[in-house]
Amino acid sequence: MKIRRTASLTFLGFLALASLHAESPASLALNTPTTEGAEKRFAPNSAQVTVARDNTAVLPAWRMTILPGTEKYPGVALKPETGSAWDLSAYGHVEATVVNTGDAVTTVSLRLDNDGAWPNRATNSESIHLKPGASGVVKVYFGYSYGKPAPLKPDAIVQLLLFTGASDKPQTIRIESLIAAGTTGEKPAIDPRSIRIKPKGGILLGDGVTIDPAKQLERRGGAQAAFLSTPAPALQLTFPKSSTQASVTFRPEIGCWDLRDSLSLVLTVRNNGDKPVTPGFHAESRTGETDHIVSAPIPPGATQEVVIPYISARIWNGDKTCGNHLTNDAVSGVTISVLAAEGPVSLVVESILARAPLPAALPEWLGQRPPVEGDWVQTFNDDFSGTTVDLKKWNVTGPNYWDKKSHWSPSNVTVSDGLIHMRYEKKTGFHNDDPREKKSDYTGGYLDTYGKWVQRYGYFEARFKLPKAPGLWPAFWLMPDRGVGSQEQSKRQDTADGGMEFDIFEHLTRWGDYRTNIAMHWDGYGKGHQATGSDKIYFSPDKDGYVTAGLLWTPGVAAYYINGREVLRFENPRVASVPADIMFTVPTGGWDNDPLDDAQLPAEWVIDYVRVWQRKDLGSPVDGPQKQPSE
Repeated sequence: MKIRRTASLTFLGFLALASLHAESPASLALNTPTTEGAEKRFAPNSAQVTVARDNTAVLPAWRMTILPGTEKYPGVALKPETGSAWDLSAYGHVEATVVNTGDAVTTVSLRLDNDGAWPNRATNSESIHLKPGASGVVKVYFGYSYGKPAPLKPDAIVQLLLFTGASDKPQTIRIESLIAAGTTGEKPAIDPRSIRIKPKGGILLGDGVTIDPAKQLERRGGAQAAFLSTPAPALQLTFPKSSTQASVTFRPEIGCWDLRDSLSLVLTVRNNGDKPVTPGFHAESRTGETDHIVSAPIPPGATQEVVIPYISARIWNGDKTCGNHLTNDAVSGVTISVLAAEGPVSLVVESILARAPLPAALPEWLGQRPPVEGDWVQTFNDDFSGTTVDLKKWNVTGPNYWDKKSHWSPSNVTVSDGLIHMRYEKKTGFHNDDPREKKSDYTGGYLDTYGKWVQRYGYFEARFKLPKAPGLWPAFWLMPDRGVGSQEQSKRQDTADGGMEFDIFEHLTRWGDYRTNIAMHWDGYGKGHQATGSDKIYFSPDKDGYVTAGLLWTPGVAAYYINGREVLRFENPRVASVPADIMFTVPTGGWDNDPLDDAQLPAEWVIDYVRVWQRKDLGSPVDGPQKQPSE
């Protein structure tokens, strides 16, 4: 039997693909509002969510109602009506047609899942933002998440999820259709906003650069702007008298600038007027802006250099207004305004350069003691001065919950020249070199002190040189460890009941040399999961290319340092009170990474030392080396 359908026939009854011959329909309904009781196939993930038939529109649909509550991603799951999985390999994507019938802006996300335990389950996702009353189609292409390649087996889709984000207002979404459509192997169209332009030599404006004023100059409040091509490329800006609302934003011709090789923008500005002027400057991205920089007054005819740092003057402390907000690989504009002037203003912006940082200047205490005063004693030190890993301190095998591509091998952790080398390479083998474990094509190193050394509170510091190959995810972190023989590992390392995951330095190599993530996770990794931190922590390596990262952990306080500079602080009674072990892992992936490039492998994460101190008044009997079951 051959079955033909047109793409416009959205509300088909559910058909099991296994019953189809080689010629497949142009679209396949995964659930249909015309079927009695079809709404019962949706499984809400929270009591906040209900689904009912919606007969208010011309065509039948479902209405998903979401009440305010604690669920971070309230929504529904849909599984095949028959069989354990959908075989959608004859199609290119799944799409949902939805309408925001609520009173507030909402984000609707669609996710497709293969089988498997989280976080190793293969998933593809996409989202759309809808204003009240707006409709749209959220479309997930097989093999892509948010426009980036991501593995998925279209012949083994075990469920789809349709969900929104948390809101303090009720949300209602009309679901008009859920279908598989398109052709095998199709790819998503390129969103112009996703394009990244890497300026040659970091020059946004200057020698050799021409711009399209109509596309790249945005004027507000009566400000005027023009591009001067001679005698050298520049921007001519004029601002009306006594207008604090006037500004000019210089943008890329398309997409965003990729400035991940820099930590600041440097503008050369000339006052072409006859009165002093005080300009203001900031850079922006979709995630937020830099601090607004106010220059010193520029005298008539004078030229001044202005620096816009990506690093905020106020470190992240849990307040949304603090910390760094600019994403340096997605800079969408540079804005110039006038804050003080005597009369109309004429400025010439002669150049805008993305500048790489100078090597970090290191404080004298770094590596020698904690960053604050107190009665401290060193409790752990490994300078890797021998030729083998000290197995009384470290494990070189362990679990891999984070990476579907890789396995660990003790042979990929070596010691030489006062350094420990964690090597990542393309090499087929078994996890932990155990033939009973999974087999994969990429091998990495693993290091932790689980069951051998723990400490509650103190200052934890490591110095290391990061790998450069794209797609890697090196992390220096702490996990709870309640003690040898106390209970099975899942309970012993549970981040609930006073436990916490401390991500002291969690780096995605796609971000380049100057940006990392710092985070804390607690209350498990299920529905009750809590997390905070920032993925826009900027830093500069030292003169030898090394980074020194540290955590000062005291009751109710977690303060993070990079190269001796405090970069993030979290003060909260929920800061961990359970002892922790030290971990170094180099899986692949993460939430914002590039695919692996075999041509750039092998790669190494090189660690110079690991040191820990304890304040004497915070010490406890659990601190230090752990008694082994055989002892």
